[in-house]
Amino acid sequence: MKRNFAKAFALFAAVLMLSATVLETSAHARAAGGRSIGSRGSRSYSTPGTAYRQSTPYQQPAPSPMGQPQMQQPSAGGGFLRSMAGGIAGGLLGGMLFRGLAGAGGAGYGGGGIGLFEIILLAGIGYMIYRMVRRRRSTTPLQSVSTGYGSQGYDTYQQSVPASYRVEEPVRDDVQTGLSHLRQMDPGFDEARFKDQVMDNFFRIQGGWMNRDLQALSPLLTSEMQGVFREDIERLLREGRVNRLENIAVRSVELAEVWQEAGQDYVTALIYANLLDYTTDERGTVIEGSKTEPVKFEEYWTFTRPVGNNAWRLAAINQRG
Repeated sequence: MKRNFAKAFALFAAVLMLSATVLETSAHARAAGGRSIGSRGSRSYSTPGTAYRQSTPYQQPAPSPMGQPQMQQPSAGGGFLRSMAGGIAGGLLGGMLFRGLAGAGGAGYGGGGIGLFEIILLAGIGYMIYRMVRRRRSTTPLQSVSTGYGSQGYDTYQQSVPASYRVEEPVRDDVQTGLSHLRQMDPGFDEARFKDQVMDNFFRIQGGWMNRDLQALSPLLTSEMQGVFREDIERLLREGRVNRLENIAVRSVELAEVWQEAGQDYVTALIYANLLDYTTDERGTVIEGSKTEPVKFEEYWTFTRPVGNNAWRLAAINQRG
C-alpha cells in the first residue's frame, strides 16, 4: 500500500513539474522574456500609467448605522471563478488519486489508476487557473477584503483628515506636472529628445540581449536589472539557446508617468513595437517562435537617474494588460 501511495504521489509531482514547464515556455522571448521585471520605486506595485493628484476637498464622513466605517464587500466575480476552478481541479485531483490508489490496491477496489489523459487534463486546468489569476491581477487594482481597513476605510480616513495632511490619491495624467518638477533640476530636458533616447536604448538593449552580451547591457541598466539579465543570459548560454530578434520596428513611444522620489527622477514610457522573435539552438535550428510571423507588443519601460542632468538607466519593464 505504501508503494502504491508513493506511486500516486510521484504522478502528482509529475503533474506539477509539467505545469511549471508549460509556464516557462516563453521565458526567453525578447528582452525581459515578455514578463514584468525590475523596480519602479514606490510605484512598483501600482499599474504603470497611474499618476497622482491632490485628494478631494475635506468632507466629514457620514457615519454608518453602527458608527463604524463601511466595509468594502469583496468582488464576487473573481472569487466565484477561482472557487469554481479550484473546486473542479480539487475534485479531479481527489478523484484521480483515489482511483490511482484504489486501482493499485487489488481486488475489492476496482479502477484502472491514473491515466496520461488525466495528468495532461490536470496540468491544463492548473495553467488555466494561473492565467486567470495573472490576468485579473494585471488589470485590476488591489482590493481589500471586508475588514474595514481596505479601500472604503482608506477613503473614509482620507475624508476625515484635513487636506494639508492628506495623502495623494492615484489618478491619471500628471505627466506635465512631473515634467515641470523634473525641469527644475534639469532645465534643458526635452521630451522629444528623451523619446529618441528611449528608442535608441530599446534597440541597444534588444541587441545586447540577442547577443547575450551583458557587458554591452550594463551601462544601460540599473544594478537590479543587471542581475535579472545576468540570470537570463546565463540560462540561455547554459541551455545553448539564442533568442533572435529581427525587423524590429518601434511604432510609438509615449510618456505615461514622470515623478521624483528619494533623489531620483523616474520616467515611464509606453512602447508599442513589433518584431520577429524566435529562439534557435547554437546551430541555428528554430526551437520556438516564427521567422516569418511578427510579434506585436506594448510594454512600459521605466528609466531612472539621480536628479539632474545625469544618465538614464532602465529600471523596470512592465507588460501592458
